[in-house]
Amino acid sequence: MTSAGAVKGVSQNGIARFLGIPFAAAPEGPLRFRPPMPAPGWDGVREAVAFGTAPPQLAPAPGAPPAWRPGDGLDCLTLNVWTPDPATTGLPVMVWVYGGLWKHGAASMPQYDAGVLAGSGVVVVSFNYRVGFEGFGHLPGVADNRGLRDQVAALEWVRDNITAFGGDPADVTVFGQSAGAASVALLTAAPAARGLFRRAIAQSIPSGIRTAAEAEAVTTAVAAAAGVPATPEAFAALPPEAILAVQDAPLRPGDGFTAFGPVVDGDLVTGPPWTALRAGAGRDVDLICGFTHEEFRGQGPLPPPGVDLGLVAEAVGLDKGAAAAYRQAHPGTSDADLFTVMLSDALVRMPTTWVAEAHARAGGRTWLYDFTWSGPALGAGHGIDVPFVFGNATTRPAARLLGSPPPPDFAGLSRRLRSAWTSFAVTGDPGWPRYTPERPTTRTWDTPPTDGPYPLEDSRRIWQRYTPPERRHAAP
Repeated sequence: MTSAGAVKGVSQNGIARFLGIPFAAAPEGPLRFRPPMPAPGWDGVREAVAFGTAPPQLAPAPGAPPAWRPGDGLDCLTLNVWTPDPATTGLPVMVWVYGGLWKHGAASMPQYDAGVLAGSGVVVVSFNYRVGFEGFGHLPGVADNRGLRDQVAALEWVRDNITAFGGDPADVTVFGQSAGAASVALLTAAPAARGLFRRAIAQSIPSGIRTAAEAEAVTTAVAAAAGVPATPEAFAALPPEAILAVQDAPLRPGDGFTAFGPVVDGDLVTGPPWTALRAGAGRDVDLICGFTHEEFRGQGPLPPPGVDLGLVAEAVGLDKGAAAAYRQAHPGTSDADLFTVMLSDALVRMPTTWVAEAHARAGGRTWLYDFTWSGPALGAGHGIDVPFVFGNATTRPAARLLGSPPPPDFAGLSRRLRSAWTSFAVTGDPGWPRYTPERPTTRTWDTPPTDGPYPLEDSRRIWQRYTPPERRHAAP
């Protein structure tokens, strides 16, 4: 029984699944481009046996199956629960936040099936949140960061309802990857999410927030491409597919992969997450964060022959002289491989490090990891850790990263990683030493896992030395 009505799920392999439960009203009609509102109740028993509609989005890559199609509508704010025993009480709860460049993603994607993870003795919740312009587009007079507000609403639903599924609302761990990891870091620091979770796991925290002026410029470009005024009324009159068709209009070479991201609104988002964490926000939340060792592999194109690393350094926010420092730190490495190192640092590895440092320096219990296990196609690229966390090796995204069939050491490392994540959810200890300013111990996830010093000291020093003065507010 939920606060909105009764639900009936199904059991599969000893795990009860409840799918497509509304946690907020459909963001359509007068509620479109508005913060989430409570879901209406229903009479009788609702069949919770199928995933809800994904948020509006394009297919993530050419040839990939789209999660949403025109005609699916906007009734997307639903969640899913996997529980080993809905009749019990007090099970730890893990709430998943998907990534996807702030413009892709859905809880129904097969790589996020949580049946295996829930088999470790935890209740797992996944949910949809609005992405792209629907979730992060800036409109005058309308609250920014609707996608993040959807996440808060889902966590409030967990607080109010998870007891009915065997979970403990006082023992919630929120975990996510990529944009989901940035969400986790931002929510850890946000007053609106205070008390909604006790622990957090952020897998590959990307850089990238938008000032109000930057977000307004994105809206202006999208509106011009769509041929409408940049007003809430004009955008509300457009079907989602009309906005999706022009959502990349603001992107120019060097702008990255997406025009969207969290907007500095002075409320949910006050700046980069490490800024608020360094000031002590969220110090009562235990935090694991980490990165894959070759984050840029699989994210972007290979560099052109003869790439100018000085220009690359400037493009990612460093002084041009950083290129020589990278060469000195990695003797014998080709410029093409140094390109991957620099982009991996800029996009994910340094932002994740700054979050860990900020949280630890403020007194928060912090753990850091480097996922170095290398797949046959994309090495230790972005997202390689996701199939290990969920124990799902045969989905299309997993096959892209792991090969098919997966390497024989997948199963053992997946069990160890799931054990660490669920142990953290249960006890607050993932099984390796904490990261502290005095002793920045880092877990290396490989076969076998090892613990040792922070592995990117050269990169950290380069970023401290070669960040231009006008950008030093963006990094510790």
